[in-house]
Amino acid sequence: MKISAITPEQIASSPYAMLWLLLFCAGTLLLAGLTIVGSASIDVAAQMYGNSFYFIVRQSVYIGIGLIVALLVANVPMAWWLKSGWLLLFVAFTLLVLVLTPLGLSVNGSTRWIPLGIFNVQVSEPAKLFLIAYLAGYLVRRQDEIDRSWAGFLKPVGVLGLAALLLVIEPDFGATVVLMASALGMIFLSGVRLSRFVPLIAVCFGLGVALIVFQPYRLKRVVAYLDPWKDQFDTGYQLTQSLIAFGRGEWLGVGLGNSVQKLFFLPEAHTDFIFSILAEEFGLGGSLTMLLMFGLLVYVGFRIAFNAGQVGHLFSSYFAYGVTLMLGLQAFINMGVSTGLLPTKGLTLPLVSYGGSSMLTCCACIGILARVEMERVDAMLQGSKKAKGARYE
Repeated sequence: MKISAITPEQIASSPYAMLWLLLFCAGTLLLAGLTIVGSASIDVAAQMYGNSFYFIVRQSVYIGIGLIVALLVANVPMAWWLKSGWLLLFVAFTLLVLVLTPLGLSVNGSTRWIPLGIFNVQVSEPAKLFLIAYLAGYLVRRQDEIDRSWAGFLKPVGVLGLAALLLVIEPDFGATVVLMASALGMIFLSGVRLSRFVPLIAVCFGLGVALIVFQPYRLKRVVAYLDPWKDQFDTGYQLTQSLIAFGRGEWLGVGLGNSVQKLFFLPEAHTDFIFSILAEEFGLGGSLTMLLMFGLLVYVGFRIAFNAGQVGHLFSSYFAYGVTLMLGLQAFINMGVSTGLLPTKGLTLPLVSYGGSSMLTCCACIGILARVEMERVDAMLQGSKKAKGARYE
């Protein structure tokens, strides 16, 4: 018997084409991230821990656990997420409150982690996912109420506002922006009238400006963002070093492992500013390829969400929209900060940057999108079988 390889045409025509494309994007980003983390962290790891491979070994472990998490989540029916909305909401708020107690771990003035021995949990990562799951269920249960009255619209916004307040207290302004933007995007894509968003967006914008103006360190970041070279050795240091990395990369980069900025010039080179190291070592070509992969991932996520809505899986559709927005917005903000498009924020690049909490949460998001698509395809195939059976009767 002759065994032939699967061709790209067969994959494209398969009902699971979006699923294969999703796995391709996620796998490519994971491999690229592991490579860049290894390159960016080798000197820092040698100095801090006496082991050049400290971070790359841990990142490999995180990816391995993340793949297991993605597989497990992909086997959880979407009905469970819908039924567990209140439980997930409770867990999210419990995590956000616990981190503000003596159990929380403070690093560089921010209390965002709960130490669990060999692993520190950044509570905002799972909390964002659980809040998105709760909101998707609320949109399904109260769609008519949200459309008819302001009260129905403001109830979930109030819950999210309380979560945002807890995040700001940590403080984690970046996670707050990602959560609120993803949630508002979900509500809008569920079909709520645009007129309801105008005053809410104005309020959110006003609160954001107030948080910046009345917090000196945030105001310094904004001033540094506007003119980083004015104080390049203090408030503008990270951004100027990041821009130098982009400048050194030119068209094709200096080559893997040849970055100079990772040699203790650019802080957080293997986490928040990993995109800068990629740009330095792989140039404009590598940067555009990474941007393309994230763009493709967001497209696939939106396509999965839209297709789920077309077959009546409303909860799956809203949840997939929220998860995709969360991944896409975080990637956009991270890359925007690295290129000087946005003020500095402490956000990792999904599936790429070093970090356990972010990696596991992002892998869980990929598992959710995969489950949504599998349930949609199964429903479509079952409907097709029933239609064929009806024709033969």
